[in-house]
This record gives sequence, structure tokens and C-alpha cells, in this order.
Amino acid sequence: MKFWNHLFLDGEFSPRERLLSGLTLEQVTRCPPGASHSIFEELWHATSWQRIVVERDEVGAEDYPSRAPESEQAWQELVQAFLNGAAKAVAVAQSPDQLGVETEPGVTMADALCSLAVHNAYHLGKIVALRQMMGAWPPKPA
Repeated sequence: MKFWNHLFLDGEFSPRERLLSGLTLEQVTRCPPGASHSIFEELWHATSWQRIVVERDEVGAEDYPSRAPESEQAWQELVQAFLNGAAKAVAVAQSPDQLGVETEPGVTMADALCSLAVHNAYHLGKIVALRQMMGAWPPKPA
């Protein structure tokens, strides 16, 4: 379904993979003056919430990480986890039966996925703003 791909992977604004590309460890851990979180913290939070919604897994649910990544590989693993989770959200949405499941009284998985798409867009927008503040937007072509 192109609708769900549009919401989670490539619609309305820059494709998510591109939006998260071309960043150094220093850039993703920097918190510019006036910002509440770093790029890493924003993506960590979005990835965690995405896992909670898509996998219905609330184990170890913290709002933000307690420490920064120690390597660029750790950052790249987080990016991949986010993208994999977004692809999993799209896969879940392919099943009308799964979309109709109530995740809590009066809320279906379709409702939860729509809410998640808005949540992701909010945090990805913050990531773009942080990149702009650092002069790291737009990403350089691959």
C-alpha cells in the first residue's frame, strides 16, 4: 500500500534514509544552544516509540537515552533500527486484519500507526531543524 510507505518511508518530505544520512558522530551528539535534545536523542526516542507501537513492546521504555553513542557504528545501527521499524510498520499495515486489532479499548492498530506517523514526522522535523542549525542540511548527494 503506497499510503503507508508515504507515511513512514518516503512521502511528504525527504525520504527518511536521506534525511538521516551524511552525519558524523560529532554532529549527532551535539546539542546546539536552545535545543532540548541532540539528533541522536531525537532519533533514539522516535525509534523506541516506534518499537513500542509496532511491536507492542513496552519493555525498558525510557523517554530518551541515558548516554550518547560511543561510535559512528552505534549511530548507524540506530538509523538502521529506525528504518527497519518504519518498514515493519508498513508491513503490519498490509494486513487489514492487523489494522483492525484493538491496541487498547477503542483504538485500532490503524489508529496507532497514524498517530505514530505524526510522532515520527514531529521528531524528524526536529532533526532537520538541528541539521539546519549546524549547517548540515541538506545532506550531500551520495
